[in-house]
Amino acid sequence: MDLRKLKTLIDLVSESGISELEVNEGEDRVRIVNSNSAAPAGQTVYANPAPVHAAPASPVANQAPLATPATEAPTGEAGLVARSPMVGTFYRAPNPESPNFVSIGDTVKVGQTLCIIEAMKLLNEIESEYAGVVKEILCENGQGVEFDQPLFIIA
Repeated sequence: MDLRKLKTLIDLVSESGISELEVNEGEDRVRIVNSNSAAPAGQTVYANPAPVHAAPASPVANQAPLATPATEAPTGEAGLVARSPMVGTFYRAPNPESPNFVSIGDTVKVGQTLCIIEAMKLLNEIESEYAGVVKEILCENGQGVEFDQPLFIIA
């Protein structure tokens, strides 16, 4: 899929107000999620590797989702709850030999990677929407997680 088509699709999604669009064209698959909608923020664009002659779509994927103010954040008994934006497998580290992204008692800032969720063979880094201290980790490494499932409590 060429960049002009991709740009046109992104413009259509942002102008129409729809929350998500997925397009399959041959072996290419593109999923665009509108971060300005009420849907949970996640990856903006997912694409299969492009043919050698096509330019990479990485400038589009760098769009930052809007942060939710802490006053409107969902709270648990002990603090703010970081939830899963998708269904997949929860991993605390990038690989088995690496240290965990965060541990209980670590201080995190907005945008810091908390974990990875593998979904459909894609590894999605889940970033913190809140600043604070990790009070509790609610999932085990390698555990399956559901959409909107609590993952961390940050106070």
